[in-house]
Amino acid sequence: MNRLNPNQMTIRRAGNAAQSPHGISTNTFWFENLVEGCGDGDLAAIRADLAPGTITKWHSHPQGQLLYVLSGRGLAQVEGGDVEELQAGDAVWFASGEKHWHGAAAHSSFSYLSVQPWMDGRNVDWFQDVEEPR
Repeated sequence: MNRLNPNQMTIRRAGNAAQSPHGISTNTFWFENLVEGCGDGDLAAIRADLAPGTITKWHSHPQGQLLYVLSGRGLAQVEGGDVEELQAGDAVWFASGEKHWHGAAAHSSFSYLSVQPWMDGRNVDWFQDVEEPR
C-alpha cells in the first residue's frame, strides 16, 4: 500500500496553498494540504481560508471530522440541527456519516484546520448545495 502519511518527522513549509475544487462550495477558497493520507486509517489534514459568505455543500465524512477554528467567524450546521456560530479556538466534531456544512459568516473571513481519516478510498462524500442557511 502506498501510504502518504509520513513515517518520520516531515515539515511542510507554508506557501503551498491551492484553490478548492470547483463545485464543493459557494465560492472557491484557498486550502493547504498538511497531511494527505490515502489508505484506510490514514489522516488527511488541511488548513482552509474562506472569504466572507463562502460555505460548503452538504457533506459527510466516513470516519468523522475535527474542525478547529483558527480565525474569523464561521457557521456550521448538522442536518436537522440549528446553525451554530463558530469563532477562533472552537473545536467541532462531526460524527461518522453525519451530514453537515460549514463556512464563513456573511461579514467575516473564516480560517480552520480540518482533520479526517480515510476509509474505503475516501475521506469525504459531497451532496447538494445548502439552501439559505437558517
